[in-house]
Order: sequence, then structure tokens, then C-alpha cells
Amino acid sequence: MALCRRNFKRVLREISSEDRLTWGLGAVSFFAAAVICFGLLLCFKPLLARYALVRPNARSSHTVPTPQGGGIAVIAATTIVVAAAEIFLPHHIDEPLRLAVILASVAGLALVGVTDDVSPMEALPRLMLQIVAVVAVIATLPHDMRIIPVFPWWLDRAIALIGGVWLVNVVNFMDGIDLMTVAEIVPVTAGLALFGLMGALPHEATLVALALCGAVIGFAPFNRPVAQIFLGDVGSLPIGLLLGWCLLQLAYRRQFEATLLLPLYYLCDATATLLRRMIRREPFWAAHRSHYYQRATDNGFSVAHVVGEVFALNVGLAILAIASANLDSVVARVLIFLAGAISVVFVLFRFSRPRSSGISCRG
Repeated sequence: MALCRRNFKRVLREISSEDRLTWGLGAVSFFAAAVICFGLLLCFKPLLARYALVRPNARSSHTVPTPQGGGIAVIAATTIVVAAAEIFLPHHIDEPLRLAVILASVAGLALVGVTDDVSPMEALPRLMLQIVAVVAVIATLPHDMRIIPVFPWWLDRAIALIGGVWLVNVVNFMDGIDLMTVAEIVPVTAGLALFGLMGALPHEATLVALALCGAVIGFAPFNRPVAQIFLGDVGSLPIGLLLGWCLLQLAYRRQFEATLLLPLYYLCDATATLLRRMIRREPFWAAHRSHYYQRATDNGFSVAHVVGEVFALNVGLAILAIASANLDSVVARVLIFLAGAISVVFVLFRFSRPRSSGISCRG
């Protein structure tokens, strides 16, 4: 860890005046996105309560009708801030055309989400539209960019496509209790922003991470237990797309351990749950409440306890991810990754077992 601190201090000393200006823009973007999202939600709340009310059912973690669609404000705030930076400060954006395509893909996926929120879509057309959005994002990558250089181009892009579509769905699957998405996205995007400070992410990906982090924080007061507004598919799907694009940028810069560590809790909970449902021959594509974090609320953990533990875990995973990027030893990086994996398995095990005391408390 002493080595990590020395490396981080060295990076801070080497930051140029241009980089300081970039981070000034990042700080403005973060706070602007938070304020815009909060303000939009204040305006949208009466409309969402009227037209997008979700009534509780057997799979719900809430007990009273609650409006969904708060993701409209999150995505709008993120897009407004990033687009404004692209228009008014183009010299800070390395690839403006590619960033415009990504924002358009995000808007398209948000439209898919709001359609699904209002009138649930069939699984297949929904999946196909997600694939189209992910393909559009992958198409913005330079042709010579590879996750694993020895792989042929088509295999590299196939891996990116599968990973991107899965992450879009993972964020959607895991948005099942109050503040869960906040507990995941804030540490992950903050970690990505720090990678940008260390030069491991391009300016535009760092800007997107900071804007998304700020927008999600602006959403948090409306989603804390007991939630006033849910995120909805209009938010979870495009958030997954933006997160996937940022993580892809990290992977293409050979930060493999960090790319996996940052979203590791989400990946493990969602993947293990999917495999378990497939083994039991359950309709894994159907809505359910058998994720580990949902089982935890049935096992005596309060919603606040679950999201607090997940948030702390994700902060730890972000720290481990940053530490791995500052180490030259492959063995050390593998050991750091194993430490993160063991931490995730420990939390999943706790969530899957009844709490020793207390009563189930859903939010």
C-alpha cells in the first residue's frame, strides 16, 4: 500500500495545468449533474406519480404504490452535462463524433426502457434492441483496439458485445431495492474517475463517469428507504450501457483486474442467481426476487443494512482496483483480485443465510 501511495502522489505532482483544467471541468460536471438531476426530479415527481405508478405485487420489495421513471432525470442530467462539455469545450473531448454516437445510443436505450416501464415488452425484442445499442457503442471503437491483442478482431468484438449486453441487463436486474443502484454506481464511477486522474481513461470517459456519479447522487434523496421514486428501466438500461462503455475503455488499456473488480459484486450476484435458476429449470428470463440482496431482506436484513454493506463492499473493491493498477507484479494483482472475490463471496454467503436476530424489513 505504501507503494500505491507513492505512485498516486507522483501522479498528482505530474498533473499538468491542462489536466488540472480538465479536472476542474470534471468537478463542475459532477456538481452540475447532481443539481440538474435533483431539480428535474422535483419537477417530474407529480407527473411520475400520475402516469408511472407501480403497485406492489408478490415479487416487489415495496409495500405501497410508488412512481417509477426517475431514471429519466439521471440520464437527462448526464447527457446534458456531457453534451454541453462537448459543444462548448470541444478541445477537452478527444473523439466528439464517437461520444455523440454513444449519447445517441444511450437515448435510444432510455426510450426502450420507458416503453417497457409503461407497457412491458416481450423478452426477445427487448434483447434485440439492447444488442443494437451495444453494437452502436462498440462500433465507435478504433479498429485496432483489442481487449486481448492475440485474439482476432471478430472474437474481441464478440466478447465486448456479450459483456456489454450482460452488464446492461445486470444493472437492470440488480435495481430491486431502494438505493441499491446508488450503492453500486457511485463507488464504481468514482473509481473510474480516479483512473482518469491516473491517465488510465480518456477524458470523455472520465467526464461521463463524473457526470453519471453526480446524477445518481442527485437521484439518491428520492430513492432512500422508503423510496419516493424508483429508477425504472428508463434509468437502469442506459446506466448499464454507460458503465459498460467506461469499463470497456479501462479493459482496452490492459487494466483487466480493475475492470472486473469494480462491478464484481453486481456480476457475481446476478450471474450466480441466473445459473441457479437455470439449474432449477426456472424461467430465468421472468421477473423474480431471488437475487442475494433480495434474499437478504427476506432473511432479516433491513434494506438500509443491505445497501450499506454493498456500498462498503464496492468502496473496498474500488480501492483494490486502484491498488492493482499501481502494481507491476502479476502475482500481486492476482492476489488483489482474489481478495476482492473472497470479499464478494463472503457478502453473498451472509445474504443467503438468515440473520441471527431481527425481523425481515423491506423497503
